[in-house]
Amino acid sequence: MLAKIFEALYRKVLVNIVVKRASTLVYIEMYSKKNVVDSAHATFETTKFNDQMLDFITAYTKESPYFYISILDMSALQGALPTCSKNHFAYYYDLSNCEYKCYEEKWVYYTAKTQLYEIEKVYSQIGVDFVFSPFVVMANFFKDKITGSLALYALVEERYISIGIFEDGYLLYGEHIDIEASSEMEDMLLSDDLGDDDLELDVNRGIDLENIDVNDNIAALDDFSDIEDLDSLEDIEEFDDTKDVEEELLESEDVLEEADEGNFDEDYQRFSLIQTAIAHYYKDERYESRFLENMYIADAVGVSSDLKKYLEEEMFFNVYVRKTAIDAEVCELAKKELDL
Repeated sequence: MLAKIFEALYRKVLVNIVVKRASTLVYIEMYSKKNVVDSAHATFETTKFNDQMLDFITAYTKESPYFYISILDMSALQGALPTCSKNHFAYYYDLSNCEYKCYEEKWVYYTAKTQLYEIEKVYSQIGVDFVFSPFVVMANFFKDKITGSLALYALVEERYISIGIFEDGYLLYGEHIDIEASSEMEDMLLSDDLGDDDLELDVNRGIDLENIDVNDNIAALDDFSDIEDLDSLEDIEEFDDTKDVEEELLESEDVLEEADEGNFDEDYQRFSLIQTAIAHYYKDERYESRFLENMYIADAVGVSSDLKKYLEEEMFFNVYVRKTAIDAEVCELAKKELDL
């Protein structure tokens, strides 16, 4: 009782840290008796914890002994599995070197222990109370949807894309995609494949398109080859009963930007990575792969209308985009943990 009285005398300070591609976002909320009384944002042009960040955070945490540090897991080696049974983990992935946690007794998310230790080391000056998985952020953000029928979900960040396929609240497939690592791998493959000998052309020799090795993700779409006599996507939509009218109304409040040259390239890369992930889902016999029609995107970066167009026209998805402030979503998870 005395502890509760003492706690009521102070504000609770929630510090939320999101590391982006080249910067770090810090969002702070202050609570008094379960009500927000103040908040603050700051962006630091670094991905490393520095003195400026420390000064900004301590300016708020020094006012109360009740402060909590939350970080969005920025680890590349993380993911989610469609089981909570330890006996089934190895069927999907070796978790012996990972920390993992079951989500609502339905599915598990994990992170490599070494990367969690690194997070603790980097933020040792302020301490870390919560490290939240992007899969949990995505599940909480779409909590009104994932308990329903089969659909694909994606949380799009600057550095990562987290993919989840859910039905009735259960995860069927999860994949965490490191955009920068994927880009570097593509560059290496192109460098290896396109040596000087490969680029030598003369007037008697052209490029044989039939011998070009097309990406595996295109092969996953071969099932559509039997569809004939479709003049346009509008024809498909006339017969489509899966449209989410409520989601379309919600999405209409946020108009997607037209692509410029920069985000055109980024959105096409995102599309290609999502396409590859879905190809894995369809091909891998470990997963109960069934045809997907609806896709929901949590947009934390400001994707353009091109990403939606690619997914709708190339993969025949009904795509719905919700904009999100991911730092605020991390704060929402902290509030749930603290029962605020």
